[in-house]
Amino acid sequence: MSDIERLTITLPADMAAIVKSAVEAGDYASTSEVVREAIRDWKMKRALQLQELAALKQDIDKGLADVAAGRVREFDAEAIIARGRKLLADRSKSV
Repeated sequence: MSDIERLTITLPADMAAIVKSAVEAGDYASTSEVVREAIRDWKMKRALQLQELAALKQDIDKGLADVAAGRVREFDAEAIIARGRKLLADRSKSV
C-alpha cells in the first residue's frame, strides 16, 4: 500500500466485538486488516449490484423501445398464471 490514510471509525458494540474476536482468534493480524477485507468484500458486492442494475436498465430500455415501436402483446393474466403453475409442477416432478 503506497498511500495509507488513518481513519477513526465508530462501530456498535456488537460489531466491535466481532472485529476484536476475529483478531484474537488469529484470523487477522489487526483490526485494520478486518476492516480492509470487509471493504474489499463490499466493493466486490457493490460492483456486482451495479452490473445487475445496468442489465436491468438495459432490459427496461429494451421494453420501452418495444412499446414505442408497437411490439406488444395483449396482457393475459390467466395464461401467465397457467404457465407459472406448469413451471412449478414440472420443477416439482424433477426433484
